[in-house]
Amino acid sequence: MAGVARYDEIADFYASGWTDDIGDPASLRLLDLLGPVAGRRVLELACGHGRISRELARRGAEVVGAGLSAALLEKAEAAERETPLGVRYLHADVTEAAALGDLGPFDAVVCSFGLSDIDDLDGAVTTAAAALRPGGVLACSILHPCFPGGRDVSGSWPAGARYHAEGWWRAGGEQSSLRRRVGASHRTLSTYLNTLRRHGLWLDELAEPEPPSEWAARRPDAARFPVFLVLRCVKAAQVPGP
Repeated sequence: MAGVARYDEIADFYASGWTDDIGDPASLRLLDLLGPVAGRRVLELACGHGRISRELARRGAEVVGAGLSAALLEKAEAAERETPLGVRYLHADVTEAAALGDLGPFDAVVCSFGLSDIDDLDGAVTTAAAALRPGGVLACSILHPCFPGGRDVSGSWPAGARYHAEGWWRAGGEQSSLRRRVGASHRTLSTYLNTLRRHGLWLDELAEPEPPSEWAARRPDAARFPVFLVLRCVKAAQVPGP
């Protein structure tokens, strides 16, 4: 049974800040890398309040959204009742092997800014790989692991710490409104890529979309650096050996 999630306490704040208006560069690039989804079975890991799941359904996909936050899933299910799109939501810890039951296989798995919220990266990637059919696609977005931050904006790792020091932490930057509330797990770029590779998910395309112009205008020092990382992987027919 899925447990309490950090997002349960800030569900209203999060849902009001990240709406169904999919216009931000990272989400647009994520959907672009995922490719056409009409008629395909798609799983969203860490689906939150269903923002991306609903967009996938509007594009013709058969969608299952899985997440740990019961409070956010209540919002997702309420939106589905109000405007039915056929999305199925599952309250589950996606790091557990039996989280999805027999719902797979899927043609694609998508994870929008969820991997750094998940403490057990290997468990989440294990679930994603197991859910995909051979040749299926994983598309995910994260805060760029190499983003150093700027004035009043926290980077991907704590101020004063080393990039190579991995672990969970809570941001202190005044303008890092979400990560001040729920924290995040910092991992190096190599950790992400090697974990994906170990589970037979081969990097197919990588993107580093620039932040919205209005965000960059308010934070010019931070906007000099890569802020977002979006990637697409393809599941190999056979998982590589150790």
